[in-house]
Amino acid sequence: MYSDDTIAAISTPPGRGGIGVLRLSGPAALQIATSISRSESGGPLNKANLARFEKVTDPATGEIVDEVILTYFKTPHSYTGEDVVEISCHGSPIILERVLRMVLDRGARIAEPGEFTFRAFFNKRIDLAQAQAVRDVINAQTQYQARVAAKQLGGELSARLTPLKDTLVEIIVHLESSVEFVEDDISPEVASTLLVKLSDVTEALIEIADSFSFGRYVKEGFDLAIVGRPNVGKSSVFNRLIGSDRAIVTELPGTTRDALYESTSISGVPVRLIDTAGIRETIDRVESIGITRSRAAIADADISLVILDASLPLHREDLELLDSVPETRIIALNKSDLPNLIDERLCDDTGTHSGQLDSVVRISALTGSGFEGLTTRIFERLSGDAAAERDDIMLTDARQHAAVRKAIGQLSDARGLLEQRELEEIVLLKLRGALASLGELTGETLNDDILGQIFSTFCIGK
Repeated sequence: MYSDDTIAAISTPPGRGGIGVLRLSGPAALQIATSISRSESGGPLNKANLARFEKVTDPATGEIVDEVILTYFKTPHSYTGEDVVEISCHGSPIILERVLRMVLDRGARIAEPGEFTFRAFFNKRIDLAQAQAVRDVINAQTQYQARVAAKQLGGELSARLTPLKDTLVEIIVHLESSVEFVEDDISPEVASTLLVKLSDVTEALIEIADSFSFGRYVKEGFDLAIVGRPNVGKSSVFNRLIGSDRAIVTELPGTTRDALYESTSISGVPVRLIDTAGIRETIDRVESIGITRSRAAIADADISLVILDASLPLHREDLELLDSVPETRIIALNKSDLPNLIDERLCDDTGTHSGQLDSVVRISALTGSGFEGLTTRIFERLSGDAAAERDDIMLTDARQHAAVRKAIGQLSDARGLLEQRELEEIVLLKLRGALASLGELTGETLNDDILGQIFSTFCIGK
């Protein structure tokens, strides 16, 4: 993917704005930029990290195209590690396209998607984990997503991996030295020390791998199905969570006859809310189809929010619904502003109960009471024990997670072989494999095809 030519692209989004930025990177970036611009002072643009007022002129006609701010970043102290020039024009698409055409006519070429960031990776300005975080920062839809991505961009994941990789290298060197220079097998005491180190590395990697269970939700979002029998207030809860009257609310049972979808966020994590049809026995054909779709939504959802009417005794249909909903559920007792008639143990008059009482929260869709606790409960169900503490080591990418899991498997194999006093050469194969798997996270051991696939998902201009 890498070449030593000069690339150019418009780095600001399509459309009109106050400023539009065109970026060049490569050995001829400064030469090309100065060939189409002139300063009132007439002096050469040779000072790095200095923004200067220029006029872009068409060399073919002498016509002034735009007044711009031109900034020069000298290699190696630039984003890509090469000479970089940014031309800040007025944000007219016509002007930006014309300036781009002028720099292309003078030897630059259009950058591929993600090529600026790839050059930063290739020139060791950033590693692959940081490069992928650049994309995540750009794609962030919530403040929480942006905060997690910014920590990854700052190298938190790489910093966590470095001492683990150093320990692995130390173990490998020790075993290689044993193979080369020691005739006897390693002593039980040395083997015990190496096993402890391997256990420590494995446990640290397991902690990192476990962060993906929440990290994937942070990056991709999750589905939350709101379910219950008719007239328990599902649509009112749906409207309260999204902050608008999106779903029709009436006192008539069966008002919602099909699943209604809306995107929002809960505690900074993107969520697709699904307001489902009330689940009950019915002979109405249209309502039956809606109920079938509701059950399908429950099966596909990451979390089901089961709404019960706290102002009525627990109904048989409530128990049947609770029994049919997966364990990834939260139970909300709605209408808590009315007198409570539901058994706190979620028992009916026969003593039958649903269990999982720790997932019950009281709310009122009418007054908004209890919704802060509800969103906290949803966030806790997604994140596990300590989401806030995992921000610095959170895996949000499936490829990264697979690489860590692969390394864990190879380390487990190496520990087993070492415990069985197998030949050091066989143990070393597993350890080198684990080190290579960890190298996939930072890009040290990936081939060009996989790197090309990763950077092709970036936008042009970044």
